[in-house]
Amino acid sequence: MKLAFVFPGQGSQTVGMLAAFEGNAAVADTMKRADAALGESLTGLIAAGPAEELNLTVNTQPAMLASSVAFYNAWIAAGGMVPDVMAGHSLGEYSALTAAGVFELEDAVRLVRFRAQCMQEAVPVGVGGMAAIIGLTDELVAEVCQEAACCGIVEAVNFNSPGQVVIAGEKAAVEKACTIAKDKGAKRALMLAVSAPFHSSMMKPASVALKAKLQETPMKAPAVDVIANVDVTIHHQPEDIIDALAAQADGAVQWVKTIEAMKAMGVTHIVECGPGRVLAGLVKRIDASIVVKNINSQETLESVLEELKAA
Repeated sequence: MKLAFVFPGQGSQTVGMLAAFEGNAAVADTMKRADAALGESLTGLIAAGPAEELNLTVNTQPAMLASSVAFYNAWIAAGGMVPDVMAGHSLGEYSALTAAGVFELEDAVRLVRFRAQCMQEAVPVGVGGMAAIIGLTDELVAEVCQEAACCGIVEAVNFNSPGQVVIAGEKAAVEKACTIAKDKGAKRALMLAVSAPFHSSMMKPASVALKAKLQETPMKAPAVDVIANVDVTIHHQPEDIIDALAAQADGAVQWVKTIEAMKAMGVTHIVECGPGRVLAGLVKRIDASIVVKNINSQETLESVLEELKAA
């Protein structure tokens, strides 16, 4: 057995996402550290909401990172094996790097809050947009974006699974692309409820600001290999990790290639560690031969621990 852990990104958050770990000392300690680092109660916001506040990008990013790392710490505290390799989807890459020891938790939650602020400020609200295109090949999505470019910037930014690509850019161009995609046979082409065109070239100001912030943030070489979203490469030197994270802000998330790289490395089991089940679904669509599990509660943690011990 060769084991990989993957960490979810923005969109998997829900009010109450820590409740299923109530009483777990590792989760409680991790969240206490995150709260102290930010000088506010992420734990309270996650527990009681309101959802509208949790869903604000500046709150979602530190809340998802802290929760995902908390679940990983609970896994290790319970005697779970250290994975052979890790990756995270967009924001989840920061969770993976924190779990791998590159960032201290306190630095990481402050860093992703800064990232969220930069990404929000890069493009005024209402100017940009994102949409999910379901049922077209990557090549056809590229054609769609090219044809819609008459209305402004629009690019493929998340290659999530075969037939599921997210596009982003100027709102009018993204809307035009949705119309063209349907004409080309897309099963669905729907605008997403997001406040900025994440991972598009419009995020360049965020990328520049983030790189400067990363250069000021204490970092160590990873104790576990982490595959970077933007170039599907394992980086060991902090300066290379900085470059990859900065490029990720205005570059596409190559999730299909990431899972294919894990398969090529011999990975047989992938565990999604964090709230929700989004990545597990994507992994199954990318390669059904990989055994996929979730850790998002005390019950699932114990179940996965037993199953992997027997594997």
